[in-house]
Amino acid sequence: MGCLEGKVAVVTGAAHGLGRLHALGLAAEGARVVVNDLGVAADGSGRDDSAAQAVVDEIRSAGGEATASCGDVADFADAEKMIGTALDTWGDLHILVNNAGFTRDGTIFNLTEEAFDSVMRVHVKGHFAPSKFAMTYWRGKSKKEGGPVYGRLLSTASESFMFAPPGQPNYSAAKAGIVSLTMGLAQLGQRYGVTANVVLPRARTRMTSSGPTAAIFQKPEEGFDHFAPENSSPLFVYLCTPQAGRISGHVFVVWGQQVKLVERPNPNGASFQTDTAWNLETLHAELGPHFEKLEPVVDGYSVPAL
Repeated sequence: MGCLEGKVAVVTGAAHGLGRLHALGLAAEGARVVVNDLGVAADGSGRDDSAAQAVVDEIRSAGGEATASCGDVADFADAEKMIGTALDTWGDLHILVNNAGFTRDGTIFNLTEEAFDSVMRVHVKGHFAPSKFAMTYWRGKSKKEGGPVYGRLLSTASESFMFAPPGQPNYSAAKAGIVSLTMGLAQLGQRYGVTANVVLPRARTRMTSSGPTAAIFQKPEEGFDHFAPENSSPLFVYLCTPQAGRISGHVFVVWGQQVKLVERPNPNGASFQTDTAWNLETLHAELGPHFEKLEPVVDGYSVPAL
């Protein structure tokens, strides 16, 4: 028996890449899994309902239990139906792994309104909508039972939210939104027994295997494959287990043989003060000497390499 025997999980974007591995990993530990995916391409185009079913068949062939949900994660009705599928099929919900997303890259000079809106929608709203209905269920169950429940919420973001690549203004902004959203859910979930964490995987997926990141994430001809998605998925599964019950409100980077905890932004940096109301002269007198010693930030948050 696995450590998730009897648990029920929903995994979004679970037909390919990391999402598929999350679904398989949870099922291998005994969880019953709702496999959600629209079956779209890496840029969000097209649709193939058979993609989710293929992973369901894979789980069932290995002796696990799974069912497909082909709804749109950013559509409220579909998101509610997705959570409802878990409840109607197995009578409960314990785990939600938000993973669905796609990229449409471009600098601000070339990025269209549709490309910006679509990426923000699938990532931010696509995390918000399933989380809303999962959290609502867990709160209701906690109130009914009069105590904490078993709830594990995982969000998938990217280091892009820190480094802010100029060619991904939509994607990096969306990932920043996911982090903030999940930190709020972690605070809210404490009273109900629900944990919420964010994982930033450095993994070779359909999104990272093309465009500006393709050279970074390419598979090596020999030696350890640090960016193989199989190296990242176990952390997602671990954070869903009973053993991870005290881990909540954290942001992790995972790749290869490493897991790193991301420190929160520090509000205690350089401080400037004046004895009177600020004006242009006093601002320059206080700030000017400090910034003359610094170079302009070129990586979003001036974050050292992780």
